[in-house]
Amino acid sequence: MSAPDPGYPYEETDDLRSGPDLHADLLPLLPLVGRWRGTGKGGYTGIEDFDFAQEVRFSHDGRPVLAYESRTWIIDSDGHPLRPYNREFGWWRPLQKDEVELLLVDQEGYSALLVGEVQGTRFEMSSDAVLRSASAKQVTGEHRLYGIVEGDLLYAVDQAADGEQLRPYMSGRLVRL
Repeated sequence: MSAPDPGYPYEETDDLRSGPDLHADLLPLLPLVGRWRGTGKGGYTGIEDFDFAQEVRFSHDGRPVLAYESRTWIIDSDGHPLRPYNREFGWWRPLQKDEVELLLVDQEGYSALLVGEVQGTRFEMSSDAVLRSASAKQVTGEHRLYGIVEGDLLYAVDQAADGEQLRPYMSGRLVRL
């Protein structure tokens, strides 16, 4: 006779009404917790401007870190998906009172550590370190700005890559699900 199944004990949630309690250190990041979807615009030197759809998830498991996952798809002018574009994972960690860091990894072989400030519902970070594989896009820096505006998550990513200085790369507006 086997013991009753206690359930999977390592729950992670993007819904604050279920799962483990949010760690007190994450209170400055509380506005981000959840699942978000929307669209945006992208472009960079050497690539044609594009429209994309995106889903972002900020979740926690009771520890003082937010898990982050972003998936994007290139879309046509009617909003229909044409193909997957980018997928990245990361962890947002509050540091001192109004500071945050983001450790980020994407499928293109690029990783970055970004650090910055939290000002209410505004989160601004710049790269402190970049690591990339030999086959990765030659990213040398990033600046990211996230903010909750009228209940939506807006963001802009500036990127330095392939010998270029920081310049606009992607921006979007996402709605909480």
